[in-house]
Amino acid sequence: MMLLRPIATFCWGTAIAVLAGAGVPLPGAEVGGVTFDDPVGWTSTPKPMRSANYTIPAAEGDRQNGELAVFYFGPGQGGGVEANLRRWLGQFVKADGSPLAASDADRSDRQVGGMQVTVLDVTGTYLFKPFPMAPQATPMPGYRMLAAIVQGPDAPIFFKLTAPAKTAVQAEPEFRKLIASLRR
Repeated sequence: MMLLRPIATFCWGTAIAVLAGAGVPLPGAEVGGVTFDDPVGWTSTPKPMRSANYTIPAAEGDRQNGELAVFYFGPGQGGGVEANLRRWLGQFVKADGSPLAASDADRSDRQVGGMQVTVLDVTGTYLFKPFPMAPQATPMPGYRMLAAIVQGPDAPIFFKLTAPAKTAVQAEPEFRKLIASLRR
């Protein structure tokens, strides 16, 4: 019996190494019936009310880490795509404090893994609130948000990356890779 355990562990470890070396995606996180690859180099940091949460290491020159929050509220919850895009856009202002317009952000829509995905890219002063109903926001100039709304099997799944600009630029390829990995 003692001999079988090391062999089983060795075989499992070998299988993972072979799959990873062959470019086969390994299992990642699952939220709302949608699976995605865990981002490389980011740390999973669970938080209340979030289905998943990752800390993104600060790029050289940035004083704060970035964050990717993933939300799933279930069928009939969380609001529609347009309402969420407007709300997210409202979390940013221009350097002079004036509101951003939809034309100030980049939006793209596409299919990934048979699901509709809308991506929003916004840069400006982030009006950070530690919780949704906080009475006052802390302005954080020079921030960027990369966000995606995925039409999951029964409800939307929301991915929201916020970070200082350099950190966001550094994190963008991994964010886009995560979104491209979406599957049911």
